[in-house]
Amino acid sequence: MGQIKVEKDVAGIKGLCVIEPAIHGDSRGYFMETYNQHDMEEVGIDITFVQDNQSMSTKGVLRGLHFQKNFPQCKLVRAIKGTVFDVTVDLRSGSETYGKWYGIELSEENKKQFLIPRGFAHGFLVLSDTAEFCYKCDDFYHANDEGGMAWNDPEIGIEWPGVVGEYKGSASADGYSLDGEPLNLSDKDQKWLGIKDTFKFK
Repeated sequence: MGQIKVEKDVAGIKGLCVIEPAIHGDSRGYFMETYNQHDMEEVGIDITFVQDNQSMSTKGVLRGLHFQKNFPQCKLVRAIKGTVFDVTVDLRSGSETYGKWYGIELSEENKKQFLIPRGFAHGFLVLSDTAEFCYKCDDFYHANDEGGMAWNDPEIGIEWPGVVGEYKGSASADGYSLDGEPLNLSDKDQKWLGIKDTFKFK
């Protein structure tokens, strides 16, 4: 018990949590518990996760901003290799922080985890040469339920570290770069609309 340190309601956004596990290291390496249900319940987080996902991406890949409309997911995310800048946007229509974003650097060095409640859009940018990213979800993936919003919507104003470029009225990555190299987004992620025209959670 007591193997995690939790910062709740990060940046004043209700439900967002940054979790730091206790790391036990010596000359051989380290050990940590990446998830312990009892520790989570002890700090008031009672969530049942049903699916684990993992991805690998190269530098300059930006994935997001994604959500599921009818089957929203709570996610517990972390980087197990490399470094990412992880971002979430509050899309809960009744929230006092609707439209507010928060970003955090997750890396294999800091071993931080980010708990994102249901009702948020989520995405990340890879800052290292490669990154392996994994996350737990409290509902299953539903292929026909995916939604998204523009990663560069000026109304939200996400400050992606190291990204240079000028907004041209769409989510297109054309003209954007990270450390001199073009950003790498899927075709789908370059077609999402801004927050005024995207989905709201009730």
